[in-house]
Amino acid sequence: MQILPKIGILVLAYCFGSIPWGFFLVKAFTGKDVREIESGRTGGTNTMRAAGFLPGFLTTILDILKSACVVWIAKYFFPVSYWFHIISPLVAVMGHNYSIFLIRRDQNGKLSIAGGAGGTPAMGGIIGLWWPSLFILVPTGFFIVMIIGYASLATMSLPLIGSLIFLYRFIRFNDPWIYITFGLLTEIFIVWALRPNIKRLLNGTERIVGFRAKKGNKD
Repeated sequence: MQILPKIGILVLAYCFGSIPWGFFLVKAFTGKDVREIESGRTGGTNTMRAAGFLPGFLTTILDILKSACVVWIAKYFFPVSYWFHIISPLVAVMGHNYSIFLIRRDQNGKLSIAGGAGGTPAMGGIIGLWWPSLFILVPTGFFIVMIIGYASLATMSLPLIGSLIFLYRFIRFNDPWIYITFGLLTEIFIVWALRPNIKRLLNGTERIVGFRAKKGNKD
C-alpha cells in the first residue's frame, strides 16, 4: 500500500518545514529570541534584522533546502505521483509558518505557535520541482528586495512567478499541469501570514530595504 509511506513522508515534510533555523541561528549568534524582535518571524529577513547578514543568509538557504529536500524525497519514492509532489512541500510550508518547535504559552496562558511567512520554503518547493528555476527566482527576488525595496513584496511575488514558470513549461514541454498550482496554493499561506505587511504596503508605510534604504539613510 502506498498510503502509509505517503503519510510518513508528509509527517517528515511537516517536521522538516518546522525546523526554525532563524530561531536557532539568532539564538546561537546573539542569545536573543527572534520571536521578540521586529515582526517576530523566523525567516531570513527578520533573522537578518536580529543578528546580521550571515545568520540571515544561512537561514534563507536552509529554509529553501528543507522544502526542496522534501520534494526530492517525494519524487524519488513516487516519481509519477504529481499531486504528491506539490502536497509534500505545501506541508513543509505549513510547518515553516506554524512550527511545532515554537509552541509556547503567551502572557494570558494561551497556546501560541510561531514561524515564518512561507516565502523561502515556497521557493524551495519550486526549486525542488524544477531546479533551474533557481536562476530565475534568485535574480528576481534580488531585484524586488534590493531595487524596489520591499522584502514582503518579494515573498508574495516569487511563488506566483514559480506558477508562471510551470505554466510555460506545461505549454512548451508538457510538464505536469498540477505543478502550476503549487505557487498559487502557497500564496494563500503567505498572504495570510503577511496581512500586516500588505496593509502597510497599501498605506505606504511598509519598511523599505535594500539600496533604497541605504540611499534614504545617506539622505
